[in-house]
Amino acid sequence: MMSSGPHPSVPLTQAQIAQQQQAQAHASELAKRRSRKPTDKNIPDGVEDCIIDPDGVKRYVELREIERLIDATITRKRLDVLDDAKRSSKLRKTLRIWISNTTEDQIWQGESLNADSFDFTPAMEASYRVKIEGYLLDEDDSTVDQPKSDRPEDKPAGTETNQKKHRFSHFFQSISIDFDHSRFRNGAEHTVEWRRPEGSQNQAASAASADGDFDEFTFKRNGDENINITVKLQRHESPERYQLSPELAQVVDMTEATQHEAVMALWEYIRLSGLQEDEERRNFRCDPYLKKVIGRDSGIIPMLSEYVMPHLRPLPPISLQYTIRVDEEFHRNPQPTVYDVQVLVEDPAKSNLRPILNNPQYASTLKQVTALDEQLARLVQAISMSKAKHSFFTSLSEDPANFVKSWLSSQKRDLEIIMGEAASDAENVAGDEWRRGGNNSVWNSQNARESVNVLLSRQR
Repeated sequence: MMSSGPHPSVPLTQAQIAQQQQAQAHASELAKRRSRKPTDKNIPDGVEDCIIDPDGVKRYVELREIERLIDATITRKRLDVLDDAKRSSKLRKTLRIWISNTTEDQIWQGESLNADSFDFTPAMEASYRVKIEGYLLDEDDSTVDQPKSDRPEDKPAGTETNQKKHRFSHFFQSISIDFDHSRFRNGAEHTVEWRRPEGSQNQAASAASADGDFDEFTFKRNGDENINITVKLQRHESPERYQLSPELAQVVDMTEATQHEAVMALWEYIRLSGLQEDEERRNFRCDPYLKKVIGRDSGIIPMLSEYVMPHLRPLPPISLQYTIRVDEEFHRNPQPTVYDVQVLVEDPAKSNLRPILNNPQYASTLKQVTALDEQLARLVQAISMSKAKHSFFTSLSEDPANFVKSWLSSQKRDLEIIMGEAASDAENVAGDEWRRGGNNSVWNSQNARESVNVLLSRQR
């Protein structure tokens, strides 16, 4: 049986050691190649004096400036899109609700009774059917007074166009109808209620709940008299919105908000009012209004969420009044009762941002741009080398003797620096030539600059 302790490592063979060394050498070579890649894309000064068309340099500089502007704009816009995609943005839309009712087997709807019969009761019991419909209005539907089910020219609910929009039940957690209890001995018998099924972690259950949304809610009851009802709609919002207490509403200047919005609004009030302590920025003082919310003279910013929680209350249901009419006069020309309710929906532009952020062509485009930048940097490096060669041969052609003399002197000094012999040459180091400064001194010459570059590169 093997022991549970650490086992000695197996020594590597010569082939494995050679393979590791080869891999390390290859990685080091790749790193050196990457470090030697040119990155400068600016054309060196003086190139325009060496070419036939000097305007090309000017056009290249202008293109580089436009490229920097475009890169900055694209980066800023992409960051804005990322910020907007992460932020929960919602729009207020109008949900138009129609409430109407029809009647069945009312006295005025039945056939004339037989006078010779002693049975004057109708064969069927009088009843009515109430229908509640709701649809989101588009910008061009603000003057619509009829529900879509009564307009033959519109597509019925459930068609392709209508399925793209949220349906009536999507916006509510529950729908309940309260009858006028004074008309009945037991009013609870006439209460009608619908509740949204509780959410499940199962994806299939969530899809089934979405398919169960409806645009029309109907119920049928027996009765032959007009009666008042109250339709109560309990809103369903994610994240949940709350009604703020009067104390908190006075501070944040809002009556309804989510918990996150209330906390951020309270933080903005503290920051803009200058209530943070100077020594400890995590603490803040309370003014008379903030003291009503916090309940103390000072508070801690990380506990703002706990301070806000006691001031959040469930939103009251939306109450819609309606009178169920069963008389003949009303049903000669029945008109529905119409209400407009403001609801929150997801910004449709947010769904359009996701394909932009998740576009697979973005990565390939970046690779192409990087390859073009590397190619451009290599071209600029070649131009710099050609410019150096041009300067070398131009100086040689103008004064060959002095140029060769200066060049040999420069090479000699470079060799002395490389060999470490420059420090022992006291005459050259401490000579008047090296003591003199100014624009005409040796320190401002090309030889001195090249020597300094060689010395700095050696120290690296």
